[in-house]
Amino acid sequence: MIESRTSKLNESLLDIQSAQNKVIANNIANVDTPHYKSKSIDFQEELRRKLEGGKELAMKRTHAKHLPMNGASASAVPFRIIETKNTVINNNNNNVDIDYEMSNLAKNQLLYNVTVDRVSGHYSKMKKLLQDLR
Repeated sequence: MIESRTSKLNESLLDIQSAQNKVIANNIANVDTPHYKSKSIDFQEELRRKLEGGKELAMKRTHAKHLPMNGASASAVPFRIIETKNTVINNNNNNVDIDYEMSNLAKNQLLYNVTVDRVSGHYSKMKKLLQDLR
């Protein structure tokens, strides 16, 4: 299929937003787990690097037992998961703020839906273009 730089970036954005959704859901699931520390994805920094660099970011193995990234798509954007250690919300040393996590989940879902519409629109235009060429 015909791809553009924008469509590759949007697909990378979908990957990051999907991972962000998993991290938020994990935080919500562990809201009452003693000593659990909330996690987040360093999303903005990685997206900024991707947009400013203009080149693909390379994945690298940090441990010999990690699986190789041979099957990864060329548009994949690496990201870091950051654990927030310096705050405590509950008496059990847990720092998950359920209201904050739920608002992040809603925000992430809206951004994901917008990005899906953009990717879908791109491929719909390409499909229509190819059909009109017949």
